[in-house]
Amino acid sequence: MHAHYLLWIWIHFSFGNTDFQNPCQKICLCKEGAKFVNCSGVNVTDGIIFPAETEHLDLSLSNLDSVPSKGLRSLWKLQVLLLSGNRITHAGEEAFSALESLQKLDLHGNEITVLGSSFSTGLASLQELNLSYNRLQELHYKSLQHFENLQKLSIQNNNISSIEMGAFRSLTRLRQLHLQNNHLLNLHNGVFSMLQRLEVLNLEGNRIKTIASEVFTPLNSLTVLDLVHNEIEHVRFKTFLSLQTPGTHILLSSNPWFCDCDLQRVFAKLHSVRRLILDDYDNLTCMEPQVLRNLSLVAVDTQLCIAETVTVLVITFTVFITVVAAIVMAERNRKKRTGKHWSEDNDLSYESQD
Repeated sequence: MHAHYLLWIWIHFSFGNTDFQNPCQKICLCKEGAKFVNCSGVNVTDGIIFPAETEHLDLSLSNLDSVPSKGLRSLWKLQVLLLSGNRITHAGEEAFSALESLQKLDLHGNEITVLGSSFSTGLASLQELNLSYNRLQELHYKSLQHFENLQKLSIQNNNISSIEMGAFRSLTRLRQLHLQNNHLLNLHNGVFSMLQRLEVLNLEGNRIKTIASEVFTPLNSLTVLDLVHNEIEHVRFKTFLSLQTPGTHILLSSNPWFCDCDLQRVFAKLHSVRRLILDDYDNLTCMEPQVLRNLSLVAVDTQLCIAETVTVLVITFTVFITVVAAIVMAERNRKKRTGKHWSEDNDLSYESQD
């Protein structure tokens, strides 16, 4: 009887319940006592159970439609989770809440449109998050509120056009923020609040046209600011003067600059600030006015204020000539009228004498 019972248990675990499949024996490659589990390129179902001692789990290109949260529940030792190249559309509902030791989460190359309000729950130890090449449209504070130890956040190549004010305020240890190739239009004051340790801010390839004067003020450690390939026509000197880090590199090429005397003054002042380094200033080109289109700003910047001064002088001279001409004409008309009355008076006197 005892032997039959053991046989039934063996059959049940081997064939009857897929929840107890051992991926290391079935479909995945495991190394060093199942600490490194590689299921990349394998069709993985949500019912699969991974070894509890797993520290590195690769589920990239595994044909997943959702996060296999059931299989992740017991992986409290997991440090690296790779989920890139799948078809995951939503990440939330505490899908990663059991992964208290996770340090790196890679979700790039999926179809995620929304980060749920509980997306960051349980991920207080996370240091690196990659959400690039998804379909995100907005970033909200609740989705990122538990990332106290996050150091690198990659959200490039999404459709982000809106960032909630203070969305990053919990990310006090963040050092790199990659937001390139999104649809951002403006940078408002407060959007980067609490990011005192941020060193790299990549905003290349957006549609940024307006930059608030104090938007970079909280960034006390910033060393690289990339604003290449946006729609910036003009900037304020105060905007970059708020950067206090010694040796901040600023990239501004491939923007449609409106080259005038005001812009020349701004860059002249920026060059005088030693802590700011304009790495690609020689590559800045004018879009407007039409007469300067495609010309290098560095080639015309010393002439912009001269041209403006000449224009002002020409206008002033023209106004002066016009005023003088008007005065001369008025005086001539006055004398003409005066002369006419004098002759008429003389005629009347002659008639009286006759």
